[in-house]
Amino acid sequence: MDRSIRDVEDVLRLLDGLFAPDADRWTEGAAGWWDGFYADRGRPVPFFAAKPDESLVAWLEQGTIGGRRALDLGCGPGRNALHLAARGFAVDAVDLSPAALVWARERARESGAEVRFLCGDAFALAGAELSGPYDLIYDSGCFHHLPPHRRISYLALLDRLLAPGGHLALTCFAAGSMGSELSDAELYRTGRLHGGLAYGADDLRRIFAPLTEVELRRMRDEPEDAPCFGEHFLWAALFRREPGT
Repeated sequence: MDRSIRDVEDVLRLLDGLFAPDADRWTEGAAGWWDGFYADRGRPVPFFAAKPDESLVAWLEQGTIGGRRALDLGCGPGRNALHLAARGFAVDAVDLSPAALVWARERARESGAEVRFLCGDAFALAGAELSGPYDLIYDSGCFHHLPPHRRISYLALLDRLLAPGGHLALTCFAAGSMGSELSDAELYRTGRLHGGLAYGADDLRRIFAPLTEVELRRMRDEPEDAPCFGEHFLWAALFRREPGT
């Protein structure tokens, strides 16, 4: 008999366990899966290329986002973290995969960029190794791999680490183009995330309602030889935390 639940974190861990073990892409236990994903660097995966998201480049060039400190969630091989460092940010970048971070550190050495890379679960590291406030929290492809209950952890991380006046910049699967459109309840019935969750524009507005929407659009498609990464099946979303909140 197990009667161990006594707080929200216990509930969240219980819900984690309702998914099949091989469906896990969000806890430290998923590190091995992600290591396998990054093992073959020559695979034709568009976001393996060492170039930043077109939306990040555009917002920086337009002066829409700025500041001094940035956090890159699920940084992978570091392409966006390196661009932020090149633009003068002090960057913390976190990922579950040791293999991805080996690759990211190699790229950082080659480019001369200074980025603080951390391996582990960002939710567990928040407030300890990841100490805000951050002027920018950047997420390219992490959010859509979270099960529904971990949105609570994600919003708590934003509340704890995002500076007043700071921005959340998010890239995730767009409904109708990429990702699973099963209801939240159905995901628990199947015990899987089916490769990642699709979101509609109104879903994102509702989830991030405590923040102010700055821009919410589809990513622009970028050709293979372009200096930026862009795929139209992704949202490019930018939200701001208002001062005083």
